[in-house]
Amino acid sequence: MAGTLTESKLPSKVSLLAGVRWEHCAAGVSGGVISTLVLHPLDLIKVRFQVHEGSSTVTTKRPQYHGVIDAFLTIQRHEGLRGLYRGVTPNVWGSGASWGLYFLFYSSFKTYMQNGDDMVSLSATKHTMAAAEAGVMTLMFTNPIWVAKTRMCLQYDVGVKHGANAVLSDVHYNGMADCLIKTFRSEGFPGLYKGFIPGLFGVSHGAIQFMTYEELKKMYNRHRNKPLNTTFNTGEYLLFAAISKMIAASVTYPYQVVRARLQDQHRNYSGVWEVVIKTWRYEGLRGLFKGLTPYLLHVTPNICIVFLIYENVTHMSMFRPHKYQPASYGSVRSERIHPGRSYQKNAEVSFNDNIEEKNGLSR
Repeated sequence: MAGTLTESKLPSKVSLLAGVRWEHCAAGVSGGVISTLVLHPLDLIKVRFQVHEGSSTVTTKRPQYHGVIDAFLTIQRHEGLRGLYRGVTPNVWGSGASWGLYFLFYSSFKTYMQNGDDMVSLSATKHTMAAAEAGVMTLMFTNPIWVAKTRMCLQYDVGVKHGANAVLSDVHYNGMADCLIKTFRSEGFPGLYKGFIPGLFGVSHGAIQFMTYEELKKMYNRHRNKPLNTTFNTGEYLLFAAISKMIAASVTYPYQVVRARLQDQHRNYSGVWEVVIKTWRYEGLRGLFKGLTPYLLHVTPNICIVFLIYENVTHMSMFRPHKYQPASYGSVRSERIHPGRSYQKNAEVSFNDNIEEKNGLSR
């Protein structure tokens, strides 16, 4: 039968490493670095709000802030512009490395699931799996950087008084490398991985965000009757990125409070449950959402910048052939569809649908 495909003609499964595309890493690094340099002050304010406990549990005096604007003005007044950018070095390193690795791993897992064909539509479950796997891999590499970033953000200038409440850092860090070395010397390897467990819970944040982002793009393309790999305009990318981030942030934010408090050099918790129990007991549900306002003000434009840069950089290289991209299936040539066009032949569509059914990839 002419329309029947033999197993020998089916494309072989691509390897996981075959899906590695370094432009995804470069795009993630670029977006992470640029967004961090612009928005770091909001990130610093978020961290300081996160670790501020209820008055009944305070053993270490901290500066008192009455909202985001007051925090910004107080830090600028007492610590200057340098104070607003305290911890920016590990944050730049961490954001650049995290986004670069995350997009690299995510695109690799996604390509593997698609068997090298970006016209294959993945389910929401598979998008979630790819994002979760990428998140775990990224966290293993970057957790020490986030420990350094948190501690440097919570390092208040020696001799600086913020009204009646003042706190002096017991250990002074002269930079990211100095922080990592001193943390390792005083707390060992576990010190560099404080907050790792709640960070694993945070993997769900990235999974929800990427699943939502991909599903929004997929539904929008279906609505417009466009191919799955069609590009969007700037406003559409920004809208999808903002919606996906706000949904993920609202659902998973408490883990960030727990992680920040575990990494705080001014406190010594025995573990995740002690943080959760004490926060709930003395501060209630509100305590688990401290810093949410500056967080949303920070991450919403942050993710818009990251995704906009990422999508534009990756689409610049979309016509470059990749070794995992199938060159031919039998006598029918597989062509990459240009964004916005739908000139694929009916015979080719039918042929690819047949292949997807045989590989269990059809929706």
